[in-house]
Amino acid sequence: MTDAPALSVLIPFFNEAGNVHPVIDEVQAALAGIDFEIICVNDCSGDATGTELAEAQAKHPGTVRVLTHVARRGKSAALFTGLKSVRGTWVQLLDGDGQNDPADTARVWKEQIAPGAPPRLGIIAGKRSSRNDSGFKWVQSRVANGVRRFVLQDDATDTGCGWKLIRTAAFRDLPFFASMHRFLPALVKRAGWDVREERVNDRPRLAGQSKYGFLGRLGAGIFDLIGMFWLVRRGGYGVAAEWNDPRGG
Repeated sequence: MTDAPALSVLIPFFNEAGNVHPVIDEVQAALAGIDFEIICVNDCSGDATGTELAEAQAKHPGTVRVLTHVARRGKSAALFTGLKSVRGTWVQLLDGDGQNDPADTARVWKEQIAPGAPPRLGIIAGKRSSRNDSGFKWVQSRVANGVRRFVLQDDATDTGCGWKLIRTAAFRDLPFFASMHRFLPALVKRAGWDVREERVNDRPRLAGQSKYGFLGRLGAGIFDLIGMFWLVRRGGYGVAAEWNDPRGG
């Protein structure tokens, strides 16, 4: 691969055996006609995920690249590992469990990106039209999103949705820390870019089990939100007039 594609699809995987081939094959089919690449990051999986990723790369050598962590570092670290290798102007984040629908990517790309996205637009965050979760998990998510939106004023109502289309330049402006993937709209806004939401499909997990439990989410969420509140209150970045940066207008 020599010419940089317009779109990079970045998918982190951790113990997603059984999901790798369906997810990658669906992306290949849905994005036909778009110049894209797929970057897969294996976060030190202990099952057959690595084998399936190697098979997928062999099956799609022109579009699929695989990066493998030598030790488990979590989803945010996997995203930043992939970010170092993406070549597209935009990066589509998808989860490795098949719950995100790449057909939404094709639709948004053709309707909003290909015709010319506003220069200040930094992220289009997915907002799930329906939830394939239990009632308790739905209530938990609604409360958490409401509290986060009130505290951070991040212009997003469903940051738990893994579907996010981010301008690569905006993504590279962001600081790294564990669990920062939960706050991407707030971080993009803090960096001076605009945030937009788009309704997207939400589907049941294809195979395996969720990696997140209620207590783990709750404990990490509280401390992360406190840290994000501190970070946002510290202000955003400077933009020099000489940069011809859309955020300077």
